[in-house]
Amino acid sequence: MARLLLINYEFPPLGGGAANATDNTARELTALGEQVLVLTSAFGDLPRVEHRPDGVEIRRIPTLRRRRDRSSVVEMLAFLASSLVMAPWIAARWRPDATIAYFGLPCGPAAWMVKALSGVPYVVSLRGGDVPGFQYDGISLYHRLAGPVIGWLWRRSSAVVANSEGLAELARRFAPDQPIAIIPNGVDAARFSPADARDAGDRLSLLFVGRVVRQKGLDVLFEALASLPPEMRGGIDLTIVGDGPARPELEAQAARLDLSERVRFLGWLGRDELPAAYRAADAFVFPSRDEGMPNVVLEAMAAGLPVVATRIAGNRDLVVEEETGLMLDADDTPALAAALARLAEDPALRRRLGEGGRRRVVEHFSWSAVATAYRDLALAGRTAAGRVRPAQAE
Repeated sequence: MARLLLINYEFPPLGGGAANATDNTARELTALGEQVLVLTSAFGDLPRVEHRPDGVEIRRIPTLRRRRDRSSVVEMLAFLASSLVMAPWIAARWRPDATIAYFGLPCGPAAWMVKALSGVPYVVSLRGGDVPGFQYDGISLYHRLAGPVIGWLWRRSSAVVANSEGLAELARRFAPDQPIAIIPNGVDAARFSPADARDAGDRLSLLFVGRVVRQKGLDVLFEALASLPPEMRGGIDLTIVGDGPARPELEAQAARLDLSERVRFLGWLGRDELPAAYRAADAFVFPSRDEGMPNVVLEAMAAGLPVVATRIAGNRDLVVEEETGLMLDADDTPALAAALARLAEDPALRRRLGEGGRRRVVEHFSWSAVATAYRDLALAGRTAAGRVRPAQAE
């Protein structure tokens, strides 16, 4: 039985895709018989120490976190500082065999400190925004300033992992001599399952799930919907699950384009509520401008939804064009409108693409496979560092 320390400044109910990936990987690692401790941010009245029924132990450390859905640079730096103190203290008592740091920054420094003090190797799991060159609002200056630290942390890790080929390519452009492994995200295909039956009538219910920020391309989606003929536009509804700083601007845009009655902003839903949101939809739309590997696309495919997505890193690893969804270039409003029109007019196409997506995730993406790959990679780093697992020592 190995002991694995997972460090992520976001963990449910905080954060988005990377938080969910950490949660699912932790759960599956315990199912494989390993011991798992997650180090994450304190928030509100969440318990500082939690022992879950699935065997995962969670330690929440002091930070300045104020919102569930996003964290400022200052708040991330607060986690970095807190984790530099708490991670070695916890590791000295818990004695992990390896550490997995989600995001090179702000989580990598704590993993390095544990290695420096205890010799425990660490794996860096890249998620997108922590890779210099990733297009995300307001982080280009952050990347220029933090780039040397990011590269330094990568070089001292036992492995660096990207969750998609596109993100791996971006990481290699930043650090050409750094080997980058690829372990994709997974999905719980039992939890995110198709509806028993979907309406094949004249109305089309679209769903978007994610942070409401410019990166996600919702402004382009609104323009595409507004460009459809009135008789078609009146039969399409869009539900947005998520929240973020762009919401007021998008609500104003929807009003300006006369879409307010067609667009619903639900805010964030709880984990138990989200599967029902997928089952209530007819199609999933994801017009993002940049991604690592979006969990929400996997969830939509598992739920049997056809996916309309941009042809970017992450999406390209998941969506098979004309087999599981329709793809278009980022910021291409006419192409997005045409894809939505095709789905609105062709229920048989929606059904075929949805069934293809469900088959693909069941056959190729599972959290158990993800957890196994991370465990094997992390423990290989332990062996390479000359440390022997307890089971081998016996």
